Amino acid sequence: MKVIETKLSGVVIIEPKVHSDERGFFVESYNQLLFGKYNINHTFIQDNHSLSVEKGVIRGLHYQLKPKAQTKLVRVLVGEIYDVVVDIRPSSETYGQWISVLLSGENKRQLLVPTGFAHGFCTTVINTEVLYKVDEYYSPVHDRGILWNDPSLGIDWPISNPILSDKDHKQPLLKDAEINFE
Repeated sequence: MKVIETKLSGVVIIEPKVHSDERGFFVESYNQLLFGKYNINHTFIQDNHSLSVEKGVIRGLHYQLKPKAQTKLVRVLVGEIYDVVVDIRPSSETYGQWISVLLSGENKRQLLVPTGFAHGFCTTVINTEVLYKVDEYYSPVHDRGILWNDPSLGIDWPISNPILSDKDHKQPLLKDAEINFE
């Protein structure tokens, strides 16, 4: 397993070891002991699985407030996403900065998104399935988001006219978002 640091402290890309042969492949996508060696010590308690039928679906930018803030471990089973993480910790040196990474069923990369970050993704192909683990249960009362195209963030999405949920159409700008992680 290879762990790649990003410019956002705590956000890491994980490249698991893939064992391939003529039958296909085997990958150990999560191993608590191995992840612990890289100081990834979260107790994941829920798995979420989404299917986006169309190319150009954006889901996000989402997060939950304390005490229900979530760390996410994101991977793609089938298809590909342009995955985005935004630092929304007000006291952080990288507040308002973002990173993106391509995750796909083919590259098998995973992305660790700690609490204090908003997360979203755009499907780049049809029929994309995303699976992610979280270390806190979903709580509608604590559920929050930021508008996907907030001009203050300047996210370089691969699409200008995405398919969005009603909820994601109405998210606030970062400057107006409720934030509570510290």
